[in-house]
Amino acid sequence: MKQRSYKINLDRLGITASTLCAIHCAALPFVITVLPMWGMGFLANKSVEITMIAVSLILGVWSLSSGYHKQHQRIAPILVLILGFICIAIGHFSGVEALEPVLIPLGGFTIAAAHYFNLRLLKTCPINHNH
Repeated sequence: MKQRSYKINLDRLGITASTLCAIHCAALPFVITVLPMWGMGFLANKSVEITMIAVSLILGVWSLSSGYHKQHQRIAPILVLILGFICIAIGHFSGVEALEPVLIPLGGFTIAAAHYFNLRLLKTCPINHNH
């Protein structure tokens, strides 16, 4: 009997988390007034937003650094990840409110793209460089 191996793909999880974060940040200004009526007012909480960003950061660093060190040794996905977090940081901390609804979702989608790029590199790299 063949046994299935259930390995968590951190890049796919990262793509999902980052995309959900981007959608959350993009949609929040439009749906903030109806969230309490749906019993989902907690989604407008800063703690939820910070948690989503932290999860994306942890998954991104873990997954992309692992792919870099163990297999493809390409820095490009890590640079794309950094660019995504720079967008999020500028959106949050610039003090320009008009930038937040643009840069934060853009950062989330950029982080998802970094995971996708890493996943593509992992699938095309013929050698597993375990040192």
